[in-house]
Amino acid sequence: MAEQEIQQIQEENNSEPVIDQMAEIETKTDEFKLFGLYDVSEIKVEDPGMKRYINFTPKLLVKSYGRNREKFSRGKINLIEIFANLVAVPGHRGKKHKIQTNWKTGKYSQNMRIVLNCFEIIKEKTKENPVQVFIKAIENSAPKDGVTVIEYGGARYPQAVDISPLRRVTMTIRTMVHGSYDKSFNKKTKIEQALASEIIKAYNKDKDSYAMGKKNDSEKQADSAR
Repeated sequence: MAEQEIQQIQEENNSEPVIDQMAEIETKTDEFKLFGLYDVSEIKVEDPGMKRYINFTPKLLVKSYGRNREKFSRGKINLIEIFANLVAVPGHRGKKHKIQTNWKTGKYSQNMRIVLNCFEIIKEKTKENPVQVFIKAIENSAPKDGVTVIEYGGARYPQAVDISPLRRVTMTIRTMVHGSYDKSFNKKTKIEQALASEIIKAYNKDKDSYAMGKKNDSEKQADSAR
């Protein structure tokens, strides 16, 4: 019966065999691009710790609608969506909130437009895949060690600790947004230009990068607290 059904489908199509059509569908899905613009099939994450939490699955609409609520579900969310969500809160420093700008409205479309414009600037300047540049910039500027405070005998002491891979990813992106926000607030530089400049500097391990500076400060404090 199965062979008869296949033959019937082939006679209705009057073109290629069903197996060839299925092979074409598989190749098309393999060539699917992120936002229909960027090929992520050859992108690699070199850091073994952060590899689990860096998700860049190719989609036309990168939006989870808040459905991932499980433990460590942040790794299932696309990295570009996390980036766009952090762009929505650029001026926050812990419990202190700085003045927000006119481009910050909390809308997903506007935040994602800033990210896409940033990627286009990176592509023009580096002539490389902007998603690969962004991931490499995170790997270069993510701190491995940090400092916490422990209390012993009524006294408080700094103690060096290892930073978890998930926190390394989110904290580094947040630091990039903070540095770009400071360079674009009340200045002629637009936020997408500042973000692109910050990502390219972190990609090249430039000392002028705000994220690289924060990484060096965190690791120096951890070394002194050991």
